Amino acid sequence: MSIDIINLSKLYGQQKVLNDVSISLKPGQITGLLGPNGAGKSTLMKIIACFIPPSSGSVSVYGYDVMKSSLKVRQLIGYLPENNPLYPEMYVREFLLFIAGLYGMGKQSKVRVEELISMTGLTTESNKKIGALSKGYKQRVGLAQALMHKPQALILDEPTSGLDPNQLVEIRNLIRDIGQTRTVLLSTHIMQEVEALCQRTVIIDKGRIVADDETVNISNSVGGQEVIMVEFESAIDSSKLLTIPGVTKVSFFALNKYELQAEPGSDIRAEVFRFAVEQHWIVVAMQKEERNLEDVFRSLTIKS
Repeated sequence: MSIDIINLSKLYGQQKVLNDVSISLKPGQITGLLGPNGAGKSTLMKIIACFIPPSSGSVSVYGYDVMKSSLKVRQLIGYLPENNPLYPEMYVREFLLFIAGLYGMGKQSKVRVEELISMTGLTTESNKKIGALSKGYKQRVGLAQALMHKPQALILDEPTSGLDPNQLVEIRNLIRDIGQTRTVLLSTHIMQEVEALCQRTVIIDKGRIVADDETVNISNSVGGQEVIMVEFESAIDSSKLLTIPGVTKVSFFALNKYELQAEPGSDIRAEVFRFAVEQHWIVVAMQKEERNLEDVFRSLTIKS
């Protein structure tokens, strides 16, 4: 594993922001980190990036402990924080050359800067001052500086914030390409972003991990129910719907329309139709509702 987080906790006074968190991340995988505001996402990322120390537990990056070998860890990690600290009075190319100098890249600085300007779509903006850029282009500059030293792991906190739809596609493709060979941990509030980019999703709430699975499986991994919406032509005795094989719950939705829940992975539509025929009920419409990542997120964190 490239990043190992074991029993990690972080306290600010009496407030426990992270509570016994354990995650292992591997190369070639983009992991989405989801959670409501204040859940502990940014704190977790800052600890991995050696910005703040943990209160207990351990974090290692490619075998190097963040407390004992922080300089080595920083060499291995590229970090784009949520607030993206930049120097607004500097020009884009000037700033990136400055960052290259900090990494001691010497004669390779100019080549690497031009490579990153092209890679992140900054060519038309490279001679502008950072302060004059839109938020989307500032995000690109932040991503370019995070990639400067060709890090093995990339920690991205809200990397697509402020991007327009065209920029969003470009940066998604860039992150996807980077994630083929590197470890990427990406925090965002945009569920579609995780569904489009991340092979794995970790949901954190009140400092604890409440879900951790492959993105395509996460609905079932947290016990999601299959949902069927069925509408009848006229009023029915809804209590009879509970006798249909496979139905676990019936809820009134609207006039003559009901929500039926069944066990994960089951499809009860044929049973519902057969039952309706036996009862001489006319089915006007029936549809299987697809649960998405947003539904799962809300079900796990709405009580917060």
